[in-house]
Amino acid sequence: MIRTVESEQHVSAPVLAAYSYCEAVTGQQARNFAYGIRLLPTPKRRAMSALYAFSRRVDDIGDGALASDVKAARLEDTRALLARVRDGSVDEDDTDPVAVALSHTASHFPVPLAGLDELIDGVLMDVRGETYETWDDLKVYCRCVAGAIGRLSLGVFGTEPGARGAERAPEYADTLGLALQLTNILRDVREDAEGGRTYLPADDLAKFGCSAGFNGPTPPEGSDFAGLVHFEVRRARALFAEGYRLLPMLDRRSGACVAAMAGIYRRLLDRIEREPEAVLRGRVSLPGREKAYVAVRGLSGLDARHVSRRTVRRRT
Repeated sequence: MIRTVESEQHVSAPVLAAYSYCEAVTGQQARNFAYGIRLLPTPKRRAMSALYAFSRRVDDIGDGALASDVKAARLEDTRALLARVRDGSVDEDDTDPVAVALSHTASHFPVPLAGLDELIDGVLMDVRGETYETWDDLKVYCRCVAGAIGRLSLGVFGTEPGARGAERAPEYADTLGLALQLTNILRDVREDAEGGRTYLPADDLAKFGCSAGFNGPTPPEGSDFAGLVHFEVRRARALFAEGYRLLPMLDRRSGACVAAMAGIYRRLLDRIEREPEAVLRGRVSLPGREKAYVAVRGLSGLDARHVSRRTVRRRT
């Protein structure tokens, strides 16, 4: 069982200001993520915002226009900052609000900060322009940039006392992160191509005649682009199915948060499946009313109960 500290203890003004900054970053930069964490109690919501703000900083370095060697140096500077957080040497009056908030989070929740080192490793893979021959190769990257975030989030959520199979909760959180990342990769295939990045495994691209890449609003001539998308959608759905086994292990509000975030991405996956070529014309997204519906469904516990019933049936 993974416990968390939720009590509303006194939080100093500098720490509150640091958390406010992180929540502002989250609200501006991560609409889907923000929809989910708004369902959490205040201490957990703040902690998740601190994790997001640090992760956003790492991602922004990787996505920026700086030279590769400069990006690598800045990522190592960020790793050094993480080491200060881990050592408890960030003071409340430090000028870096993300460091202050993350340090407070790490002292109140059992978050595995090594996951943020993994995130930095994953973004360094982007900086080096790595490509992936197989799904097993891509999984390494996905575990760094998304699976690690799932495990970090679990440190904030915790598991319910007596939850059956809770020792596997980090594994399920990691797998759910992979599902979200693969959905992201499908959604952003054109945008990534324009930025010179290819994430889908080369083996899969060759299998469906898509090795030429995606540099326009239409698929490569003679390719089976729809077949490629449907193949990856099936892979993502299998990851979601496995990762959703985490839900019954969480308390109601943490489960609602996870169900809302994952539910939004599952619906994105549905849209991509229905119209594969849409991802070549622009970013596929959900309207606000649909996101709100997913959040309400998550808060009702419907997804967690469904997973629980399915798990029981498998055991009997």
